Amino acid sequence: MIEKIGENCSGCGICIMSCPMDVIRMGELEGKKRAIIRYPLDCMSCFNCEFDCPFPGPIYVNPLRSP
Repeated sequence: MIEKIGENCSGCGICIMSCPMDVIRMGELEGKKRAIIRYPLDCMSCFNCEFDCPFPGPIYVNPLRSP
């Protein structure tokens, strides 16, 4: 399940386009446009968002889905 999108998110939106479950949306946090987690329980841990992110480390997906 997706657990975090760090503050080093650039706001490019690639993770939003790569998510098949529409878990991530574009939003604003502290005046900066960035990806935010809207529906974490819908995450199927496919890792598309984490793999497709062009920057190292802003997105973390836990490989273990919570029960």
